Amino acid sequence: MSSSEDDLPLARRPRKSNGRAVLPEKIDPAVDRKMEEESMEIDGAHAPGIAIDPAKVSKVINGTSSKRKAAAKPAIKDESDSEDEPLSKRRRTVNGISKKPLSDESDSDDIPLSSRRKSTKSMKEESESEFEDDDVPLQKLSKEKKEIEKAAAKQATKEKSTPKGKAVEKATPKTKSATKRKPKQESPSEASDSDVPIAKQRKTAPAKKTKAKKEEDEDVPLSAKGKKAKAKAEPAPKKAAKGKAKVKEEEEASSPEGDEEADEEYKWWEAEQNDGGQKWETLQHAGVMFPPPYETLPKNVKMKYDGVPLFLAPEAEEVAGFMAALLEAPQATDQKFLDNFFADWKKVLKETGGAKDKSGKVIKIDSYDKCDFRPMFEYFASQKEIKKNMTTAEKKEAKAEKAKIEEPFQFCQWNGRKEKVGNFRVEPPGLFRGRGEHPKRGMYKKRVTPEQITLNIGKEATVPPPPKGHKWGNIVHNQTASWLAMWTENINNNVKYVMLAVTSSLKGQSDFKKYEKARELKKHIETIRREYTQDLKDKETMVRQRATAIYLIDKFALRAGNEKGDDEADTVGCCSLRYEHVTLEEPNLVHFKFLGKDSIQFDQVYTVDKQVFKNLRIFKKAPKGPGDDLFDRIQTKHINDWFKAHMDGLSAKVFRTYNASWTMQQELSRMLNVGTVAEKHAAYNEANKKVAILCNHQRTKSKMHDSQMEKKLYEIKALMYQKWRLKKMILSLEPKLKKKKPEYFNPDAEIDNEEWIKEHQQWLIEEEQKKIEKKFAKDNEKLVEKGEKEMKAGELKERLKALDVMKKEFAHENKTGKVEASKTATVEKLEEQIDKLEEKIQVKTSMMKDKENTSEVSLGTSKINYIDPRLSVVFCKKFGVPLERIFAKALRDKFKWAIESVDENWEF
Repeated sequence: MSSSEDDLPLARRPRKSNGRAVLPEKIDPAVDRKMEEESMEIDGAHAPGIAIDPAKVSKVINGTSSKRKAAAKPAIKDESDSEDEPLSKRRRTVNGISKKPLSDESDSDDIPLSSRRKSTKSMKEESESEFEDDDVPLQKLSKEKKEIEKAAAKQATKEKSTPKGKAVEKATPKTKSATKRKPKQESPSEASDSDVPIAKQRKTAPAKKTKAKKEEDEDVPLSAKGKKAKAKAEPAPKKAAKGKAKVKEEEEASSPEGDEEADEEYKWWEAEQNDGGQKWETLQHAGVMFPPPYETLPKNVKMKYDGVPLFLAPEAEEVAGFMAALLEAPQATDQKFLDNFFADWKKVLKETGGAKDKSGKVIKIDSYDKCDFRPMFEYFASQKEIKKNMTTAEKKEAKAEKAKIEEPFQFCQWNGRKEKVGNFRVEPPGLFRGRGEHPKRGMYKKRVTPEQITLNIGKEATVPPPPKGHKWGNIVHNQTASWLAMWTENINNNVKYVMLAVTSSLKGQSDFKKYEKARELKKHIETIRREYTQDLKDKETMVRQRATAIYLIDKFALRAGNEKGDDEADTVGCCSLRYEHVTLEEPNLVHFKFLGKDSIQFDQVYTVDKQVFKNLRIFKKAPKGPGDDLFDRIQTKHINDWFKAHMDGLSAKVFRTYNASWTMQQELSRMLNVGTVAEKHAAYNEANKKVAILCNHQRTKSKMHDSQMEKKLYEIKALMYQKWRLKKMILSLEPKLKKKKPEYFNPDAEIDNEEWIKEHQQWLIEEEQKKIEKKFAKDNEKLVEKGEKEMKAGELKERLKALDVMKKEFAHENKTGKVEASKTATVEKLEEQIDKLEEKIQVKTSMMKDKENTSEVSLGTSKINYIDPRLSVVFCKKFGVPLERIFAKALRDKFKWAIESVDENWEF
């Protein structure tokens, strides 16, 4: 310890805890002043809230140092390529920032086709011009974020001044319970313990899981925390908007089967909501579906060890097969994965009598490198090929057989209603993969037996029979729990639950409560931001660290984070950040680099307020170093306790949901109802992308992304070639048009290549041959199904003669440059076909731009889990966009409550 530190009072000295450096309880005023003075010397601070490409950051500092020179602005190199390069490889610059080629994570504007489209002032082009750079224009995003925060503060003041009943009534026009009832305050005894393993519930009985504890466990599925109550059906409110749902209700009322259908489509959002702890009164289900038993390999298929075929017990053979199936997967080169597998497999070998040669002699297995799984791998590959080549009739039969087996498990009777069950299948055995660099990857995930299963079922219900020769581990009747079955897996000792499907009323109510809680935050957000901003300068280290962490959670949507054990993946959140995860660069840049949720690399540079930057410097001050906690005085609990003190039920996750939904609301309010459906959908995606960026919903670019982009580009070029041939047909009818519109009859630059044209023609011939052969095989299958004779090979040969005609046409076209039109063709008809092709090209180009623009941003995460689905419904109703464009069938079922409970005027 330095002499200056020796002079400090004990409470102010840095200390070590469990070998890690910990800051003193109070910030030393001298250090605070020194940091403040040094900050004043630094000029050129960026506006806070901006995300910057980490690759463009120059000099960095760690912790504190002596006086420093002002850091230069991030250098951005202009690497515009030569005009002589192919269009698909060229770079372009926007505001001096280099744009990469399409194949190298470029912006979608690099697609050469876009340069040939006519310029319009559509909403789509306006939104695209705002987001040309993949990093998002820094000043613009910062400005918009500030505007959104100001609007949020203004709305919060408005919410406070508006009578509570009226405000809620406006927010939820179709839910009576939401407009008239005050939220019920739960006591700890009323909280659900549905997520606690039965063994732990018995140990802690009669106490239940407290509300505070529930809110800490933010990563537990919402469905496991939702409350289900007795629902008393009542008429739909008068304010309900009439639409398809209303017409359907009227039709059901007049139908003799209306009552039965109404039971299947229970509209809980139009019924009285009860927030009691009891989830159900009656519950009947069929238990769980176990994976099929292992089938041993044919006798001629044996793995080898040092060249000797091995005879293994079924369980040992099964585990070896798991590794054999991954022989050409990335796991086969992951040393940690291989070490864990080999260690567990040797245990199984020991338990099952070991590996033997054909004479019965035990072979000692002590080296993975001597193991040859190739015979097993080749057998599995051949089985896949057989399955792939099944006829349509065989596939239908297999599918029907599978559906018949699964049918009893797919639904349950919940309070007398038919509800769909979600994950009714017990996880099959295999090799654990985990997320990212999980230390247990490759370990043997054992087969689950009925003796490990606990069923939750009604007292009066019939207990489903277990598989023959087995019995259930336990039968309980826990009416406060929402799970139907549970067991503990052997890798991480995590409890696995069978829950209702996402389309069930229970899951819907859980989602509804989550978003309503986020909406409630509107009333408190101004106070919260004002108070944590004041705390950024507090003398208490804990208070200042807490305020800084809350700032990061608010501004950059970092997750709160929890402590991880040595046997878990090293994923971190805000509170568990360590010294090495944060790098500082003057004047106010913070580089975060760590493994986030699901072991996805979080690598972002942000600009922060100067006070926050100063705080982070203090928190990284010596003697801290790599391995030490950045926020050493706080835990996730401190963050959540502070949130709950400002609003009941508030947590870091609610904060993220609020920021996502509020931002989307502001983006939708700026949209203009102009353009085509495709353009409006593109504008929605741009708004969704902005939310995803602000919430840091990243994803790793797909390994197939570049090849998919090349395929889409080829499809577009194929349409261009087809369009060019139609124009040649027009000239065969009206040659004089060439002089009137010479540019119109020139081919697009992308296909003005004789070599590519010939290659494409060959591709068209090959594709046509595949179609003919596939159609011939399908026609034969239909004949066999009808009991008739198959067509002979001569018929196929006759059909393939069409290929000769195509070849002659292409040869004539390449030689003369002319394409003959059919006898029935007219210039008008051909022009109509060209216009349709133009539309297809534009749609495909737009889709390609969309895909490229979001290759490393997860729109689904924001749209499904953080943006209130009612906002997406409002967008569709207001702008006339089919809901199918936004939500797939599964999501339309999941968010049925949102679809039928709001009109186009609803606001978050």
